[in-house]
Amino acid sequence: MIQDALFWNKEGNRVRCQLCPHHCLIADGKSGICSVRLNENGNLKTCSYGDITALAMDPIEKKPLYHYKPGTYILSAGSFGCNFSCDFCQNHSIAHSDHSTRSTYLSPEQLIAYIRKAEGNTGIAFTYNEPSIWFEYIYDTARKLKETDSRFSVVLVTNGYIEREPLKKLLPYVDAMNIDLKSMQDSFYRKTCGGRLEPVLSTIELSYEICHIEVTTLLVTGLNDSVDEISELSRFLSDLDRDIPLHLSRYFPSYKMRRSPTPGDVMIRSAEIAGKYLNYVYLGNFAGYDNSTYCPECNALLIKRTGYEAECLITEEACYQCRRPISIIL
Repeated sequence: MIQDALFWNKEGNRVRCQLCPHHCLIADGKSGICSVRLNENGNLKTCSYGDITALAMDPIEKKPLYHYKPGTYILSAGSFGCNFSCDFCQNHSIAHSDHSTRSTYLSPEQLIAYIRKAEGNTGIAFTYNEPSIWFEYIYDTARKLKETDSRFSVVLVTNGYIEREPLKKLLPYVDAMNIDLKSMQDSFYRKTCGGRLEPVLSTIELSYEICHIEVTTLLVTGLNDSVDEISELSRFLSDLDRDIPLHLSRYFPSYKMRRSPTPGDVMIRSAEIAGKYLNYVYLGNFAGYDNSTYCPECNALLIKRTGYEAECLITEEACYQCRRPISIIL
């Protein structure tokens, strides 16, 4: 559904979108890089408002969020479009599809009704494609949900490529985020993802101050998996908080990229390096690795995980053995 968009200004017959750092200058009848924000007679519109291409109940660990309400399920919703063009995109069928993608319209009120009636549901996760370009719909839904039933959580799974003003407007209604930090190289962002590094670092820093965050990095063979890069990335996060969970995910060939999968020894080595700076490091898409959560102080088992199943062994946000505070929201 086409709706008025936020965060833009006119430049002659064109409009300048200010939602994300691309700042697309859009001619009449054309759309921006994300494909869902368009110039209609000199006004910026969003053409995906309420258009849902995927709706499912997922374990919250699948987002991945390991330190936010472990062992619960969350209703997950996505639309189409993205403001990145990652060569290795794992959801390219919806992220880079055109507007003919099959979708179902749900108003914010209708989606909230789904959130409330879904059995065992802890809230709503906006995921599958990039949620920030769905800004107006997510903002309306999250605000109305929080104003009427604050017991439900709002989660974003995002690439973090959003300007500060819209992010600040949305964050008061967001409980948790998983933010992709794809690399510490600006050249990687520009060449492989079609973006820039600095705005993502800014999103991580700002979001950390307001809500629970976890970070995911897909380790792409030979591109962003060096010892130096893993060290730099982990140091950046540890300077904010050593307790920020980092998910290092194994790359497999997808979309336009045909590099070989990330070697297993590189995955293990990367986890060991990150573990020098961070208290909680997990490996995704890597069978056989122990992704349970242990106390950084006494090594007591706090959350036992098998795949996406989680058994929480603590009843408060502290280690039952040594009483160290644990950065887990139950």
